Amino acid sequence: MRKTIASFGAAIAALGILGFSGVAAASSHREAPAISQDPVADSTDLWAWHTGDASTGKLHVVMAYNPMEEPSGGPNFHSFGDDVLYELHIARGSASLEDVVTYQFRFSTSAAPIVDPADLTLPVGGGKEFFSQLSGRKQTFSVTEVKGGVSTVIATDVEVAPPNIGPRTNTVAYGLPQNTKAAYETFALSKAKPTNGGGLVWAGPRDDGFYVDLGGFFDLANLRPKGTAQDGVAGYNCHAISFDIPAASIPTVAANDAFKDRLGVWTSASRRKMTILRNDGSKQGFGPWVQVSRLGLPLINEVVIGIQDKDKFSRTHPKDDVTNYGAYILNPVAVRDAEAVGIYTALGVPANVVTSLKSGRTDIVTAMNVLSDPTAPGGFPLTSTGDVLRVDFGAPVGFPNGRPLGPALTGAANRENDVTDILATVVLAGLQNLVDAITPGGPAGLLISDGVDYNDANYTDAFPYLPTPWTGYDEGKGKPTPLAPPQALAPRASARRRGFRFL
Repeated sequence: MRKTIASFGAAIAALGILGFSGVAAASSHREAPAISQDPVADSTDLWAWHTGDASTGKLHVVMAYNPMEEPSGGPNFHSFGDDVLYELHIARGSASLEDVVTYQFRFSTSAAPIVDPADLTLPVGGGKEFFSQLSGRKQTFSVTEVKGGVSTVIATDVEVAPPNIGPRTNTVAYGLPQNTKAAYETFALSKAKPTNGGGLVWAGPRDDGFYVDLGGFFDLANLRPKGTAQDGVAGYNCHAISFDIPAASIPTVAANDAFKDRLGVWTSASRRKMTILRNDGSKQGFGPWVQVSRLGLPLINEVVIGIQDKDKFSRTHPKDDVTNYGAYILNPVAVRDAEAVGIYTALGVPANVVTSLKSGRTDIVTAMNVLSDPTAPGGFPLTSTGDVLRVDFGAPVGFPNGRPLGPALTGAANRENDVTDILATVVLAGLQNLVDAITPGGPAGLLISDGVDYNDANYTDAFPYLPTPWTGYDEGKGKPTPLAPPQALAPRASARRRGFRFL
């Protein structure tokens, strides 16, 4: 099995380089109706991979939240939610999907000092300011480790990196010696802090590292060919938590578990059950935490789960996925939709093949479990299957064994393992078809792709792995306004009604 994973991972790495076109699933990070209205709590992406072994190595995790952040979107720039509980969940082995360790991240934003706006003798700063970066406010966070029901705070007062606003902010508000993007990056990365136990943690804005043709996909999979396909996430930022965890700090399981070094990683965001809004703009939460968002594998809630159950999926635990959503996995609706809009006909897929893809899809379960067939002797058990990103310390890195970032692991600075193409091909064409398509010298296979093969900025091998966030001043989504309109605007017709003139 480990050799199979290694071969598959090596072939998967080639997906960022090989040229295929067709149709693919996509993630706009707005995967369910309710969470689309609560972006600060929206789990948009999860990357996790290992270096080294289960004793002396590390687990590297990047958790992304808050989709489609416009870099110039001030004066109140994007941030983490002070009223949101962000969590990283890690299961281990094949006996259960319950956490062997949970990491909780709580954020707090300091209040700006109250200042009399009528006192003209006061210097710049405080709550009188229109520019938030001059107010003196900052956001910090703590990290709590939960093992065996015991909570231990392993990092406190970690400062969140501020937004990348522009060159004047760099010098005036951040006090940097240079007003360059590189100077901002050095300043932002200086906020990383060691945790008790040998870990390293950082949080702040980064380039959104996902890439996909959103516009084409959400027009009923009306995708464009490579060269004209558009990366709908290009130029947008997200808020990310990067966390390096010593492997030795992750609790072990029974030594006779054949999958003792295989982790199940997923993230969530939760809110208090009740919230009271105060007249001064503040709010208070009461009652237990209610999970409102989660993410393991990319695209599962977005593509596999039907809209009638997407909000329920956001609020349930992966251990219950087989019971709650097994019908969606075994009978993927995306196949029927692809057939309905004529995709299989356009690709020349025979009708009997399409029929076979509509039901009985245990191959999707196999893919979720890192190529371990739950129906085979010694396979990963179905009872411990769910929407988690698997990271097996005993096998080489390469999706679906982890989702790595950085050119040392992916072979290209601006490409990750193309999870959109991989998962779209598995769901719409079958796991064996994917293996055929990416195996050199193997049988012919159809690889389904969205035509977007690389990110608009380079990942790095260095912590925190995602690229520098786009700068609001000159890298936002705005466009220069011409000195004069490109052509004369037609005069607007006027109308008169009851003594009023409408222009």
